[in-house]
Amino acid sequence: MSNSRQDWRLSLSRRGVLSGGAALTLTGLVACSREEPTAEPPPTPDGPPQGSLEWAVAGPWRAQDKIRDASRHPMETLRFFGLQPRMTVVEFWPGSGWWTEILAPYLEEGGGKYVAAGFQTGPGADPSQVQLMAAFQQRFANDRRLYGQIELSAFGPTSGPVTETATADMVLFMRNIHAWMAAGIAEKAFADAYAALRPGGVLGVEQHRLGPEEDQDPAAANGYVQEAFVRQLAAEAGFAFVAASEINANERDTKDHPFGVETLPPMGLTAPRGSPPDPDFDRSKYDEIGESDRMTLRFRKPE
Repeated sequence: MSNSRQDWRLSLSRRGVLSGGAALTLTGLVACSREEPTAEPPPTPDGPPQGSLEWAVAGPWRAQDKIRDASRHPMETLRFFGLQPRMTVVEFWPGSGWWTEILAPYLEEGGGKYVAAGFQTGPGADPSQVQLMAAFQQRFANDRRLYGQIELSAFGPTSGPVTETATADMVLFMRNIHAWMAAGIAEKAFADAYAALRPGGVLGVEQHRLGPEEDQDPAAANGYVQEAFVRQLAAEAGFAFVAASEINANERDTKDHPFGVETLPPMGLTAPRGSPPDPDFDRSKYDEIGESDRMTLRFRKPE
């Protein structure tokens, strides 16, 4: 994820620019005050500064997605990963674009780049995945001024590099590792992420968490994965573990639901996937639990 874009250098640069600019302004005001009254400062706009992460999370374009912020903690999660505005960020399997709604505007405003490594389409592709990718492209192509030029790539069983080798500052795996385990491509996901990242770059992982006392299903059919197994996959790909956070923990999640993690919100299944909904299924217990208990992990590609 980029030498000239390291957090501390960017922070020091900004501090220097701001403090220098403030000094010049104060000097100018002192000089002017001897000759004419000082002009009133412009009014401060309401809301977070445009281009800030707070601005991106609070954006009115996220009207349909904000309802889940209390469960998904986007601000805290992205700050834990170390997101900065000038980064090149690759998100594997962005789905309908829940995180894209935050990342694309933020990076566009800050001079960064967002890469969406979506489903691998083509002959034999899952029709539902093809449809979802088409909807994603249509959704984010309609407002280039807000979202910028999103770079589209693909990740799947036979996909190539998700972006140019060793150019990404951050790669995000947001609740998809169980699906890759089911498809037999989890190891490939970590290897492709490692190849995409520059030395020192960050891999951020959010994943439904299986209890350490439970046996890990190799296909993760219920959607839950042991944290130790995720760390093992990362280590085997060459990543160094940096830190874990309980930002997305949910102690109410018993992880023994009839239709796996998708019994819980937001999916809220009342019957096995692919079956018609069961109108007699009592969802109250699962709605009270809320969204899943999730690990939030940060890894680094060694320098």
